[in-house]
Amino acid sequence: MSELTSFKLLSFDVYGTLIDYERGILTALQPMLEKPNTPTIDPKHILKVCHEVQAPQQRENPKQKYSDLLAAIHPKLCKELGLQTPTEEESRTFGDSIPNFPAFEDSVEALHRLKKVYKMVVLSNVDNASFSANNNSATGLQGFEWDLVLTAEDIGSYKPSPENFEYMLKQAKEKFGVEKAQVLQTAQSQFHDHHPAKDMGIKSSWIYRSNQTLGNRDNPVYNWKFDTLAEMADAVEKELAEGK
Repeated sequence: MSELTSFKLLSFDVYGTLIDYERGILTALQPMLEKPNTPTIDPKHILKVCHEVQAPQQRENPKQKYSDLLAAIHPKLCKELGLQTPTEEESRTFGDSIPNFPAFEDSVEALHRLKKVYKMVVLSNVDNASFSANNNSATGLQGFEWDLVLTAEDIGSYKPSPENFEYMLKQAKEKFGVEKAQVLQTAQSQFHDHHPAKDMGIKSSWIYRSNQTLGNRDNPVYNWKFDTLAEMADAVEKELAEGK
């Protein structure tokens, strides 16, 4: 197997990998969960249902902005969970919640360490405005400077569509002269990232995030596995120190 330092570009999933997407979703849904006579619901069940209503919405509406898509699935999510029917304003607030999603504690520091070695590219399902606001938030990625940001809004489809990975590879070649063999998909979600990357012949680094459940599959595939992005940065720095 090639070494981590043999790659030139890291293609990042953001939500679930760098940003605690699950905590963000659960917090955004909290107003509905706090209404009178609402039963206690297991957070893992909420997230499972969220994935179940979101995945078909993404397939059927590939050009819908992610903030609009979240607003659209909010009533369906509430219905499936047995919650009250939300108002349009409540659904819109849910869709606009992405800028408030928090980063994992290790994300920003690890990104800066990795940027010393690689071109850093976003390949995200989130729309441009939501990503920009979250990336520049003090509780988000604190203004981290990416070499390239590619979103579902730019591409016109959502991961796990192969179109997203084809688009990323084309941009990597055109903008940086980087070939597919020099790209490492860096992500948490098996569903959105690792399985389609493998199908495309792209190597991947699984940032496992053991407390995350969305995007998991029974048959995980990956070339490297780390519990956190900081651990991956440690491994890269160790290779460099050893002269690999």
